Amino acid sequence: MQEGSGPLAGVRVVDFTWALAGPGCTLFLGMLGAEVIKVETAQYPDAMRRGAYSVSGDLDSSPTFNSANLNKLGLRLNLRRPEGVQIIKRLVAVSDVVVENFRLGVMDRIGLGYQVLRQVNPTLVMASSCAFGSTGPWRELAGYANVFNAMSGMGSITGYQDGPPTELRDSIDMRVGTNLTFAVLAALYHRQRTGVGQYIDHAAAEAITRHLGDAVMDYAMNQRVTPRRGNRDPLMAPHGCYPCKENDTWLSLAVGTDDEWRALCLVLGRPDLAADPRFADGAARWAQQAELDSIIGAWTCQRDARQAMQELQEAGVAAIPSFSAKDLFEDPHLRARGVWQDVEHPKLGTTHVQVPPWRLSATPASVRRHGPLLGGDNDYVLCQVLGMGAGEVERLAGQQVFE
Repeated sequence: MQEGSGPLAGVRVVDFTWALAGPGCTLFLGMLGAEVIKVETAQYPDAMRRGAYSVSGDLDSSPTFNSANLNKLGLRLNLRRPEGVQIIKRLVAVSDVVVENFRLGVMDRIGLGYQVLRQVNPTLVMASSCAFGSTGPWRELAGYANVFNAMSGMGSITGYQDGPPTELRDSIDMRVGTNLTFAVLAALYHRQRTGVGQYIDHAAAEAITRHLGDAVMDYAMNQRVTPRRGNRDPLMAPHGCYPCKENDTWLSLAVGTDDEWRALCLVLGRPDLAADPRFADGAARWAQQAELDSIIGAWTCQRDARQAMQELQEAGVAAIPSFSAKDLFEDPHLRARGVWQDVEHPKLGTTHVQVPPWRLSATPASVRRHGPLLGGDNDYVLCQVLGMGAGEVERLAGQQVFE
């Protein structure tokens, strides 16, 4: 088994996920040490391999696919062939987890639904994630990240007060993937204690609704609909994103206590504001947000974002620049943390990827290899995992089972 040293070492995952939300889950499982075998077909490879995501149309040259599928092994099968379906059943029999995020019913039509696979492996944990779950009137509807965002209610509270709901995309997918990972880990823990596998019915939109918290509670208790507030907070003031000296650079700042307010006044060079009755406490400051934004913006626009951050943080005020991708990649703190790692890719050359966000002292998560080439690990899976001989592999290849 090609595994890591993380807490999931020894766990094998059969990965039918595609795009970003599902692969985000199996990416995390692989970083935690599981052996993840990603199953694709030549006719329908992962969407992140194709179109604008790829370099020169090469299915094995997509930086996005590589980043979302680090550590995984690649198995290419023609699942329209019954022999391909049988190979998956043999693989599931020696695996622990199956994860998929197709539209509802796809796995059943292939002949690989949970009711079939549980007969092959009674202790199997199978996780199925689709837009709206496997029950309810919307169960067969399609969805991408913007749909998860809209139906979840997140879009309705995101954006400026005088503007439309804001569309959130890739970050929504990764939140869905993280939520699905949690469910898989819980099911694995249950199986470890009881020996019993189970099916996970995961609705992507509901996973995002979990982030609304007090907005849902406020309506349930008070029948109030939470408005869009832009960068403003319902309690803290000042709280916002302020323009800095360089073009399109911004500083995010939040003040939560009277002590922090007094510290901010000193940094701004305006100690008089601390004694101004208009800003006497949190409620008063909240009522004067427009005035506060004007005062703070006049100060930040004269300063570099990092200079402003340093002055404010030294005084105990929470402030940080709004980082671009360039800022993230060059930031000395993230560099010191070892957040970025170079990984060699057979087609892309040296790629720069983000390491796992967890630092486990005894069982560290890790990036061990690049994302899989399409079918690049067929020999390992077929011969070493499933024990096929060269003659059987050659016969199946002649039947176009690996196309």
